[in-house]
Amino acid sequence: FLQMKKSLIALAVLGASSVAFAASNVTLYGVVDGGVVVSKAKKADGTVVRASSGFDSGPRWGLKGVEDLGNGYSVGFQLEQGFNLDTGTTANGWQNKDGDTGTFNRESRLYVQGGFGTLSFGRFGSLASGAGSQTILTGWQFGTSYEDTGSWTKYGKGNSRINNAISYVSPAFGGVTLHAMYSNGTQKDDERWSDNHHYYGLGLKAKAGAFDGVVIFEATDAKGTDSVKGTAYKNPAYSVTAGGNYNLGVATLSAIYQYAWSSDTYKQNAFGLSTAVPAFGGTAKLGTKFVFGKDEAKAAGEEDKYNGWSINAAYSYPLSKRTYAYGYAGYTHGGKLWKAETAKEADLSHTGYAVAMGLVHKF
Repeated sequence: FLQMKKSLIALAVLGASSVAFAASNVTLYGVVDGGVVVSKAKKADGTVVRASSGFDSGPRWGLKGVEDLGNGYSVGFQLEQGFNLDTGTTANGWQNKDGDTGTFNRESRLYVQGGFGTLSFGRFGSLASGAGSQTILTGWQFGTSYEDTGSWTKYGKGNSRINNAISYVSPAFGGVTLHAMYSNGTQKDDERWSDNHHYYGLGLKAKAGAFDGVVIFEATDAKGTDSVKGTAYKNPAYSVTAGGNYNLGVATLSAIYQYAWSSDTYKQNAFGLSTAVPAFGGTAKLGTKFVFGKDEAKAAGEEDKYNGWSINAAYSYPLSKRTYAYGYAGYTHGGKLWKAETAKEADLSHTGYAVAMGLVHKF
């Protein structure tokens, strides 16, 4: 009887421990990226050599967890904080004109998933932002890394990270998933609906054999006031982005295109071609991207057209399963309106080069 009693107590303790473990299924993770960048803008004075934080991958740490609710349903969360390795300060934060900022500035998400798909609430990257767990941007091997010369977002229009957002991802149907996103206020939503700046996104993501691709439509209305600048938004903005990758085995070929427009503000076309090739135990990337458009806010008689192109090369070599070294070289050139800008306004998204090397560790 005594032995049976001890066994029952042991089973009860084990059962309680299992429940506690399942309820606290939380993972700590992160990325640390440090390096050196040498860069020069054509109209700037001198070459700049600086310590780099996040040139390849934005430094971050985060917490994520999930709980099984049974019957195929689960609830989870992801909280992610960005930081600058070279200074120890926070990065990727949203800050309003009153100086209020957030802690988990890269992503703050609560989600429910099941047979219906996944429904998320919080702050995360928009569909074509290239940032966070909810983005589906694809078709450019350099992604949103490598700053002004390499990042797709320097040519393509994007909506970055948005607050007060709801995201839905459908189950896969024949390799195709539907992605929908809405923000009740990209910065804040404490006013009337008509006084908040809203975001709308709809995308399709497909995978078939060696091919994967996306089509994304995004829009923001002109309601409300920019909480950082304190000025009213002028015009609704729209964009259509399409991108895809095809794995040939010996290399992956990628292509991306975007048309973006905003009445009385701009019309723009951007596209890129790139490839990733296994080489000497690592991965080599090559790419070129182009942009041309019209600044419709310019007065009559002023230069209102612009264009630009870039060439990009990068190489990464794994030192372990969690650590790799990288090198990068890129050049970008601007014409017409971008070429005519003053030295004060010039930056690397117009004309200049950057060379970098660094180390990335993931945990």
